[in-house]
Amino acid sequence: MADPRLRADIEARRFVAAPGVFDLISALIADRMGFRALYVTGYGTVASSLGLPDAGLATCTEMLERVGRIAAMAKTPVIADADTGYGGLLNVRHTVRGYEKAGVSAIQIEDQEFPKKCGHTPNRRVIAMKDMVRKIQVASDSRSSADFLIVARTDARTSLGLDEALRRGEAYAKAGADLVFIESPESEAELAAIAAKIGAPVIANMVNGGRTPMLTAERLAEIGFAAAIFPVAGFLAAAHALTGAYRELRETGGTTQTPMMKFADFNELIGFPEVWAFEKRYADREE
Repeated sequence: MADPRLRADIEARRFVAAPGVFDLISALIADRMGFRALYVTGYGTVASSLGLPDAGLATCTEMLERVGRIAAMAKTPVIADADTGYGGLLNVRHTVRGYEKAGVSAIQIEDQEFPKKCGHTPNRRVIAMKDMVRKIQVASDSRSSADFLIVARTDARTSLGLDEALRRGEAYAKAGADLVFIESPESEAELAAIAAKIGAPVIANMVNGGRTPMLTAERLAEIGFAAAIFPVAGFLAAAHALTGAYRELRETGGTTQTPMMKFADFNELIGFPEVWAFEKRYADREE
């Protein structure tokens, strides 16, 4: 079931900064950091599980398998990307019920045409606003608990302009979205306009190297945002570290210079002390 702490934070105007997690290792690390939420990034999940771009290639079943494992492990509320809801209205209902049953606290659904594309990449197309409104209504009606939040995202800014994106954001809030997500604003002024215009809590997407200026959580809160996701920070940092480690190994035949977590610390992170304690209590006993 959804964790009520996330809704409580949003309603109390406690800013929620959610790091992107994309596999169980990243989730284990982030879960210990004291964040108010974790964000299961579609881009990172598809890349890490399938080795493919975030271009509508992952199925609902594939995403739900990874999302469910992360939500079951995490003690922190989880916000999870669900692309377009993976189809029509019936698919949206099925997706919402699956994500909620898996223990997710907020589901993100966007108004792109299928197959969707990553939000900060070109050639994104959106469906009619009325069709997305129906998706949000179905999503809202399909949840079993009000603690399960609906995040409605529009990708209209890049192709149709900010005014259309704002119009859609307002409509999605009226349709039942708990948070509105206007993707890819291109200046701090646009971010401020979003926070001022939308009659619902708004969430920002901070993508390193993306179309939107990178602002701190403190600055976004000052502007009026309720939350922000930082989806790419984890997997870009991991890819950079892996590239350095593998390059050193290839070029020098060793890995003594690359900064790494200590093996003992990783054993603790992944849960080996519990295994050893179990073995000490049961498996190593002599009859």
